[in-house]
Amino acid sequence: MQIQDLPYPDPGVPDARSGPRFLWWLFRNQLGGQLKSLAWGLLHFASVSALPFCVGLAIQAVVDGSGTRLALAGGVMVLCCVGNALGDTFLHRAAVTNWITAAARVQQLLAHRTALLGSALTRRVAAGEVVAVSTGDVEKIGWFVEAVSRFTAAAVTIVLVCVALVVYQPALGVVVVVGLPVLALAVLPLLPRATRRADVQRDKAGRATELASDTVAGLRVLRGIGGEELFLDRYRDASQEVRHAAVRSARMWSLISAIQVLLPGLLLIAVVWHGVHLAREGRIGVGELVTVYSSVMILTYPLRHFEEIAMAYSFSRPSAKRAARVLSLERATDSGGSRPAETPTGDLYDPATGLLAPAGRLTAVVCGDPDAAGRLAERLGGHPSEQGASALLGGVPLDELPLKSARTAVLVQDKDPVLLSGTLRELLDVPASGAVTAEDALAAAQCGDVLTALAQGSLGADDPMDARITERGRSLSGGQRQRLALARSLITDPEALVLDEPTSAVDSHTEARIAEGVRALRAGRTTVVFTSSPLLLDRADRIVFLPDEEVAAVGVHRELLQTEPRYRAVVTRETDEETAAHRNGTPAGSRPAKPLPDDRGDGPTDGRDDALSDDDVLHRLEEIEETA
Repeated sequence: MQIQDLPYPDPGVPDARSGPRFLWWLFRNQLGGQLKSLAWGLLHFASVSALPFCVGLAIQAVVDGSGTRLALAGGVMVLCCVGNALGDTFLHRAAVTNWITAAARVQQLLAHRTALLGSALTRRVAAGEVVAVSTGDVEKIGWFVEAVSRFTAAAVTIVLVCVALVVYQPALGVVVVVGLPVLALAVLPLLPRATRRADVQRDKAGRATELASDTVAGLRVLRGIGGEELFLDRYRDASQEVRHAAVRSARMWSLISAIQVLLPGLLLIAVVWHGVHLAREGRIGVGELVTVYSSVMILTYPLRHFEEIAMAYSFSRPSAKRAARVLSLERATDSGGSRPAETPTGDLYDPATGLLAPAGRLTAVVCGDPDAAGRLAERLGGHPSEQGASALLGGVPLDELPLKSARTAVLVQDKDPVLLSGTLRELLDVPASGAVTAEDALAAAQCGDVLTALAQGSLGADDPMDARITERGRSLSGGQRQRLALARSLITDPEALVLDEPTSAVDSHTEARIAEGVRALRAGRTTVVFTSSPLLLDRADRIVFLPDEEVAAVGVHRELLQTEPRYRAVVTRETDEETAAHRNGTPAGSRPAKPLPDDRGDGPTDGRDDALSDDDVLHRLEEIEETA
């Protein structure tokens, strides 16, 4: 695999049982690149290590006055220099290729796993950890996978040089052979402590990344309650903890580096001291002494790879562990499905709660628990994150369909949809039936002012469809992001569309128009909306009320307001006292229910929050500050 051939057609099935197993799996899947790197590494290190022998031969030839041997030594030295240049150049190319392709493989695996798990991923793993794995961790994993072949080449070269020294000059070669293992193994007692400190640094850095990610995601809310300084202080503290941990880790690695410099120097002194005595006794020549001395100096270069491989493993091990943890996550049901690929039609039914959404109608679902609503919405989409009874579409269990078929049949829009960076045209370029145009979807979602704002904020974009959207749509308001996400969902035109609180950040007038637009555009299609907004509920064909994850009432909005007190309490935000007053038939002193708009969309302009009193707002702010 070359860099220009990326991405992989199939990144493979990783061995995610543990971090070391995952690293070994990566190495085995890049065996061709590793062997190429090993070959060029051997050429490079062997050429460098042969230079001292050439220098020794040349010096001895000068001492003996032999021009032939001097010329031979010069020719061999030229060959060594050429081999060194070629080996170093292509070793670097092979090493970089192995690094990038290994990192790219991990990123593809993570992307596939994220797409497979969907919203279930962030329920099992923090979003910040996923970001840390897909950015910094993949580089460290690629570093170790790439460094293995270079380390192997360096180790083989050291063994060959030691054998050559023993054969060339046994008296000094034995000293080198005894001393080099000591140099290589001297840092082993320090590696566990260095690895632990590196693990602590990685953990603290991961927590800081999670905190930063969560803070940025909730920045608007934090500013609204004046809590940005509190979280900024928390991030400062987390950042300082990362700095202190990094300093402690760097101290240990600097000690290891110092030992790697000190011990070769001591070995060199021992070789020179012993060699001088042998030369005085006439047991070795000057050229032989220079050869051994130069070889020991050159061997410090491949010896540095022992330190590098130890550092690469200590840094990549926790990264591989985190990556393996994410890659080991599985769906509750088989994404392949046991049925052939098909797109069923008919009623959408959830046997766990008894929820029935008739085909071709707009069904609104009111839940007492927002988390339960999210789980139910996920279950209606098929392949839920938790084991349980499967939802049925036209009598077909969705979890028995292949994942792609289930998602084609039923599209679920989360309550917090994500907008990727790019142009609006790219955002709306999604798999679709072709029956709904982008213009119709944008009109139904009331995105006219959003298009105007995007066009004004994008220089050189005459067509609003070419206007750029920043990452996660941060330049847009919450309501604008919701409407663009709704338009994207409408374009797909699935057999069944499930919307979880699609207008929670939209004002009342716009919400009423969206309700009419969605109802008209989705005519004849199955649509399920999880909401407690009277504006949407009043326009639904059918309302299902689930206070305790079980259907308690079915009807239309105005009828349920009169007949179901619990429904009225959820929709109108009644207090316990007001609910009791309604039951007793004495509504005096209670707040009136939020007025319903007429068919023209008239109504309160401040949205559903107008049912909250000033005391309620202050009480909620106090609770948020105490929690923070």
